[in-house]
Amino acid sequence: MSGIEIQRKELTESIRLALRQNPVTALIGPRQCGKTTLARQLAALEPHEYFDLEAPSDLERLANPMTTLEPLKGLVVVDEVQRKPDLFPLLRVLSDRRPLPARFLLLGSASPALIRNSSESLAGRVAFVNMTGFSLAEVGAESVRPLWWRGGFPRSFLAENDAASRAWRENFIQTFLERDIRMFGVQVPPMTLRRLWNMLAHYHGQIWNASDISRSLGEAHTTVKRHLDILTGALMVRQLPPWFENLGKRQVKSPKVYLQDSGILHELLGVDSFARLEGHPKLGASWEGFVVEEVLCVTGDRQAYFWATHSGHELDLLVVVNGRRVGIEVKYSDAVSLTKSMHVALADLKLDQLLVVHPGKQCYPLTEKAEAVSIGALRERLATL
Repeated sequence: MSGIEIQRKELTESIRLALRQNPVTALIGPRQCGKTTLARQLAALEPHEYFDLEAPSDLERLANPMTTLEPLKGLVVVDEVQRKPDLFPLLRVLSDRRPLPARFLLLGSASPALIRNSSESLAGRVAFVNMTGFSLAEVGAESVRPLWWRGGFPRSFLAENDAASRAWRENFIQTFLERDIRMFGVQVPPMTLRRLWNMLAHYHGQIWNASDISRSLGEAHTTVKRHLDILTGALMVRQLPPWFENLGKRQVKSPKVYLQDSGILHELLGVDSFARLEGHPKLGASWEGFVVEEVLCVTGDRQAYFWATHSGHELDLLVVVNGRRVGIEVKYSDAVSLTKSMHVALADLKLDQLLVVHPGKQCYPLTEKAEAVSIGALRERLATL
């Protein structure tokens, strides 16, 4: 796939809209997902100033940030802004000027510190735009298999062949653990995080069990949870919270864990080809995580949950869309039918709609409120809710 250029039209328009409406826009996503490429494309269309805080020369330029930033006009881009958290209070002052001479686009690798500092210092002044690797809408429904297998990181998806894709992913994992994670101020031995990351790959799509994992790793459960939060804050892992309400049933109250990128998941599992994936025990869980991320690209994750009871009933994903409760069940099968769990979820959770997502090409109703939806038609169907 080398040489192919993927247009990210919806994401680009979201950033432009945020820049028009807010003095500060924060583009948040994992490292290597394409933030810098997209920001440079946007900046090239107008007068701008670009600061890359991984470059020593740009860090030196911002040694006296007020002196440097105050005279600037147009678009000011600050890449890897979490490396200089003292900028946030200053940006509040600069964004309150009237008339506003400059707008700021901040790129960050989603460290918890970035989100906390910007939220506190720039409340009411900043818009967040979340960015991931490529989505199915960007690469086309005909590319569902390579996107699922290779994951959405641009250099992995666009690699010349599967061997090159796997080599990039392994290098990414190593670089992330040995260098990138330290940029968040985290001082955890790389091998410690690698062991946890590998174990999480095998727990992908399962309910978090701190005691079980801490015993396997020989670490205190509080330490393991802290390391999980590090990987979550860096957008490598998703903790999907449980939905629970007074239903008269014992409900699961621990999160579900997923690796956010399916290609990284497959690399950590040691799966070396799509043919091997099709026979792997984590095939269904991998497909589930892939679909969950596709859904959340459309709906966002602020009102996204899973649901499970101790008696065995469960729903893969519950999202609230325009005030409506929508259930998502994921099946790696073309032959889809309602299960007992789906009937229970429809009734107990009072779902307005249940979508059963499968890898085939057909969409068809299952009941008045439930329907089978192909992965290729999923985005369009979600847009109609």
